[in-house]
Amino acid sequence: MTRTLALVLAWALLASAAPPGVDDALILGESLPARLSEFRFFVNGRPNARVMPYRLNTPLFSDHAEKARYLYVPRGKSARYTAAGQLDFPVGTALIKSFGYPGADAGPIETRVLLKRAAGWVALPYVWTGADAELKRGGKRLPVAFTDPGGTPRAISYAVPNTNQCKECHQKAGALVPIGPTAANLNDGRQLAALVVAGLLDRAPADAPRLPRWDDPGAPLEARAEAYLDVNCGHCHARDGIASNSGLYLAFDERDPVARGRLKRPVAAGRGSGGLDFAIVPGAPERSILLHRMATTEPGVAMPELGRTLVHEEGVALIRDYIKAMPAG
Repeated sequence: MTRTLALVLAWALLASAAPPGVDDALILGESLPARLSEFRFFVNGRPNARVMPYRLNTPLFSDHAEKARYLYVPRGKSARYTAAGQLDFPVGTALIKSFGYPGADAGPIETRVLLKRAAGWVALPYVWTGADAELKRGGKRLPVAFTDPGGTPRAISYAVPNTNQCKECHQKAGALVPIGPTAANLNDGRQLAALVVAGLLDRAPADAPRLPRWDDPGAPLEARAEAYLDVNCGHCHARDGIASNSGLYLAFDERDPVARGRLKRPVAAGRGSGGLDFAIVPGAPERSILLHRMATTEPGVAMPELGRTLVHEEGVALIRDYIKAMPAG
């Protein structure tokens, strides 16, 4: 046997032993796979080729759920960097986010998948049952017991969203879009460059914007509070969001102080206003509708409307301090 033939046979043996990659045809097609494993995002519990974990500087609060996030971009393509809004992901991209709780049953509870097909993004919720997760387009309620970061035992009815609820939060200008993976929220000084090295992002400018961590005591109070409001509220309360008719815009780059809530009267808050007059009264958190709605779980009053059944006490404390520190007048 020649050396060349031996090398060819060795390569073929290695290729046949390697696990198959992510099923691009399934991402691009029209079917809705019944099981998460059909996509082959993970092999033996590990991310497949070009499935890269990522983290957000400031994540959405979801009843203290721990989330594992992954990005897949097909070979030969990469996301395009954009300074504002979400990165421009190519067709064939998948965003994978698994939810779980410390102290609850081992393993994830739910995995949500966003697929970018030729016609736009598709949202699919999968519920774990043993070694695989099943598609539940109609949503589901699951009892979960856990201990929160402050040491308090909690028992909640965990809500897997139905596909219409996915659209409510992930809507911009009438289209379904991702929320979290913006350049600013991915930029921790290393992560954007790592995505470039992995071939998943085209570039990472040195002057890319950065959203601070909401819980970073070294960052300015105003910046932390605005980052928190951007991630937890700004996807709906934006000029092109589903709550645009409210006139309350909480995206991080919104600079109009009245649009951000300062001495802004509600458009149609109803009983959600709690009898208060303004979204934010500088220096007076107890008179601010924004804080009132964050600090309750009452249906029809609580904000955000979806994604939580508990009050995020730490987040409420941050926004209380933020409003209290605003100069009056």
